[in-house]
Amino acid sequence: MLQENRIKQTLQRGDAVIGTMASEIRSPGFMWMLAHAGFDFVFIDMEHGTYDLPTVADLIKVARLAGIVPLVRVPDLAYHFAAQALDAGAMGLMLPRVETREQVEQFVSFMKYPPLGVRGMSAHRGHTNYEGATPRELANHMNEHTLVVIQIERQHAVEHIGELLAVPGVDVALIGPLDLTVSLGEEDLNAPAVTTAIQRVLEATQRHNVAMGMHSSTPSVVVEWQKRGATMLTCGTDVGFFSTGAQQTVTALRAGTQSSQTQPDTTVDI
Repeated sequence: MLQENRIKQTLQRGDAVIGTMASEIRSPGFMWMLAHAGFDFVFIDMEHGTYDLPTVADLIKVARLAGIVPLVRVPDLAYHFAAQALDAGAMGLMLPRVETREQVEQFVSFMKYPPLGVRGMSAHRGHTNYEGATPRELANHMNEHTLVVIQIERQHAVEHIGELLAVPGVDVALIGPLDLTVSLGEEDLNAPAVTTAIQRVLEATQRHNVAMGMHSSTPSVVVEWQKRGATMLTCGTDVGFFSTGAQQTVTALRAGTQSSQTQPDTTVDI
């Protein structure tokens, strides 16, 4: 069965979707956990993550079953990265470190079947749930439902954002705040220059009818940009969730242990 991409449809209506990023937890069950938590989508990270392709394929399959839209951040601009992730069933891709219109045009071309691009035809794989489809049905459906995300995390990309968003087929421009901060020569993610750059991207997306995405480990930061107009809201990572939860648990246990050590001994021998 050819699945519809519900987050692409939601973004096209101008409504917000909520997601996160997975980079190290390999258990496919993690996809069910994210779905049960209420996330709409998950980026499976092949840029900074430690996943190999078979692991990515397994995570994608379970995400589709669990009802959470699987997207992949590819490590670089290369046809095989795009083709393999999409054929495994990814419902969209994100290209990091985007700087030029030519990069965006090539990325879109890799993701689209002819006549819109150069993606090679392959049926009976993860993207069709291993069911058949005619070439025309497959091409039309995937070209319509595959989400194209470019990551804006370089000063050059901000300065030429209009050129990047003018490429037909781009659905989302998602801010990479940490790399963008470094590219701007800043150390503080909240520096005025960073905020100004993000606002510039936001205004450009609104002019070009492209959704803007924001990623942060801090929910309040994502919510603030949602109030300004961002609609692809990405918060946290698997590593961050585990680390924060573990730290909070240890802190609570140690506080409780120390508190009990200061209490008078009220036990009674019997």
